[in-house]
Amino acid sequence: MVLSRCVAVFAALFAALLISVPATAQQAEKRIALVVGNGAYEGAPIATAANDAGLIAQTLQAAGFDVVGARDLDEDALRKALRDFLDKAAAFGPDTVAFVYLAGYGLQLEGETFFAPADARIATAVDVPVSALRVSDYIKRLSTVPLKARFVVLDAARANPFVKTGDPLAGGLALVEAEPGSLIAYNAAPGTVAPPETGAYGAYAQALVEMIREGGLQPAALFDRVRLRVSETTGGAAMPWDDSKIEVPFVFFERNADAPAPAQAEQIATLRDRPLREIGARDAYSVAVERDTLQGYQDFLGAYPDDPMAKRVRAIVAARREATTWRRALSSGTQDAYWSYLSRYPRGPHAADARRRLARLSAPPRPPEAFTALSFDLPPPPPEEESYFDRQVVAFDDPAYALPPPPPGVLAPRPAYIVDIAAPPPEDESFALPVPLFEPVPAYVSAPAYIVAPPDNVIYQNIHNRVVINEINRRVIERPRGPSAAALIGGAAGLGAAALAPRVALPPSLSHRADRHDAGHNADGPRRDRPTLPPGARDERPNGPRIGRPLPAVGAPDPKALPEPRPVANTRPSGDVGGPPDRVRPGDGKAGPDRKAAIDRRPPPDGANPAGPGAGRGNADPADRAALRRERIERREAARAAAKAERPQLRPALDQPQSYRAREGRPGHDRVARPGFEPNGPERARREPANLNREAAGQPPRRGPDSDALQRQQQRLQIQEARQQQRMQMEQQQAARRQQGQVQQQQMMQRQQIQENRQQQRMQMEQQQQAQRQQMQQQQQMMQRQQMQAQQHQQQAAQRQQMMQQQQQQQAAQRQQRQAPPSGGNPNCHPGRPCR
Repeated sequence: MVLSRCVAVFAALFAALLISVPATAQQAEKRIALVVGNGAYEGAPIATAANDAGLIAQTLQAAGFDVVGARDLDEDALRKALRDFLDKAAAFGPDTVAFVYLAGYGLQLEGETFFAPADARIATAVDVPVSALRVSDYIKRLSTVPLKARFVVLDAARANPFVKTGDPLAGGLALVEAEPGSLIAYNAAPGTVAPPETGAYGAYAQALVEMIREGGLQPAALFDRVRLRVSETTGGAAMPWDDSKIEVPFVFFERNADAPAPAQAEQIATLRDRPLREIGARDAYSVAVERDTLQGYQDFLGAYPDDPMAKRVRAIVAARREATTWRRALSSGTQDAYWSYLSRYPRGPHAADARRRLARLSAPPRPPEAFTALSFDLPPPPPEEESYFDRQVVAFDDPAYALPPPPPGVLAPRPAYIVDIAAPPPEDESFALPVPLFEPVPAYVSAPAYIVAPPDNVIYQNIHNRVVINEINRRVIERPRGPSAAALIGGAAGLGAAALAPRVALPPSLSHRADRHDAGHNADGPRRDRPTLPPGARDERPNGPRIGRPLPAVGAPDPKALPEPRPVANTRPSGDVGGPPDRVRPGDGKAGPDRKAAIDRRPPPDGANPAGPGAGRGNADPADRAALRRERIERREAARAAAKAERPQLRPALDQPQSYRAREGRPGHDRVARPGFEPNGPERARREPANLNREAAGQPPRRGPDSDALQRQQQRLQIQEARQQQRMQMEQQQAARRQQGQVQQQQMMQRQQIQENRQQQRMQMEQQQQAQRQQMQQQQQMMQRQQMQAQQHQQQAAQRQQMMQQQQQQQAAQRQQRQAPPSGGNPNCHPGRPCR
């Protein structure tokens, strides 16, 4: 007894010591996140996808995550972004928490969930694995990386606009099971879709941000409350789903000891532990939604079968039963399993998937009259559930279902910063996520002190500082839009650098691509990030002003503004020997290469600069400087063309390639003596007396216009060779990409073959197991028959024994009667009594 008390006291002291350990002594925790919002789909854009991604990214930044994110990614960019994030997670180590959020269109095909890139072209079901990304591939790879916890959130359960021909796809996302140490969450239950959003943000993203900022919630409890909030705000039209297998303690934010206790937490905990029959239909529905299990919904129907909410719960049960049945049919992978599904759901959402699987197994699509039906450990759907599968997509807000709205939930009203949240300012930079206005976190909620602070994160450093946050929000609103705005803001003083800090960094594979993309926007070509603008049009929206002065007009050059043409080799008139090597413009004072440098440095005419003469170029953006360079080049080319038209057509000597001079010796090409050439010798320019005097004096000959022309021609040849090499490199890169795509396709086919082989192996093992079960059942039946036969034999033997005993008793009685004397022989003897 004394020993047990000592052990208890020691355990209490040890727990108190653990609590009192400072946060800095705990294991440092690193947090990384990837946030993607795809909304620019052709024909069916999603207005809230990018805004939701920006809101989630900003909240994760405040929680200490090192966030990278982007919007409207095509297939190649999306694959590279996910690959970069997986490599980053592997490099960060086992004390890292990874968070992935994808907003856009999700698809499911044969039990797999796919995420559609912004450039997806999916006309039939065959195009899904080719054009979309299979999420399970990245989830499985992320699960192999040793991490503390993993979050994969798919805000993608929507009615997709793809697959208009052929067999349809099942609606929503596929029912899956989370890997150990992971949590996977959908914005709508498996097999269902969320309604279209009408505001600036989606209901799921808002609820997730609200519960993260609440603080102190473990992952499972946090997403349970997200489900309650979304069900309340959407009127039951969306029912989020999650599966959590995170065992380690984790919170996004901590609540201080003096923080007010949330009233709804105690209410939910009290209701959760009580039977549903004792708490009323309203609270029982909230508890069933929070549990979100098939058994929990069935318990509600058992307790309140006639309640108005029973119809809504039956719809939820129908969708979950069908998704679970299909999941278990896939796990079995046999033709009997698919026939069993089709016998239960002949027009179900996954009927086309089942027929595709049967065709792969060379089995008929219709179930035969005799086959081994699987029970799936679930009863078949009752007749009242069949009405929910007349349509391929299950939506709880479908008017055909006429479901009643859910009752008010047990959660507290939404906070003001969620109700009054404004749309983020428009974002013009390629791939960049919008930056919402940040609301400071309450003082009693803070990020854990043991996490490693992310680099250059002004939000994380000032989550309670309203002065700094207000200044950042002001600069976000007033930030100039356009591709060159970062260069101007980055050079500002004070908080100029902090104004860019809230912006989420792009993945490494997209940074250089975004630069090229924005450089293309500066030119007069088509705006690739705005497909609605025609080629050559400019964005004249008030929130996207041009930075710096406008581009000068580029057209036909003014002859008065052009410089005088430079002389070319051998264009001096006859007898002009020993003259100056180059004509000098009056007042110029420069000749030869110095004159070229002076022309390059000469400012443009006043009419070409709207800012006025003498306006400096230090504040102009790169696009303006590029236009000025193009203008100078065009003026220089026009001057050369004019000079070429004025000079006589003489054959040059040194500034022509060797192949041209070689043609002079062919038949039909007579040599004609011209001024400046030796009539009978090799065609070369005569040395001028000035050069002869310089050589006699031991000085190098003066370089004339011929050497300048030759040098320019060599430079042009070098530029052409460089461009040709660049084209060759681009062709090689394209060939390498094609080869890489073929390799990836082969790898995909190999993975499919491996999966099919595994499925066949599973089918064989299941068939063997089923045969073994049948043998065991037969043996059990034989043993039961033998036992019954033995019992019958025992009963018959007992009956025979009883009959023999009765016969013996009768025979003994008869003998006694025969042995008894007659009644008249002895007066003391009576029949049936012994004689005295």
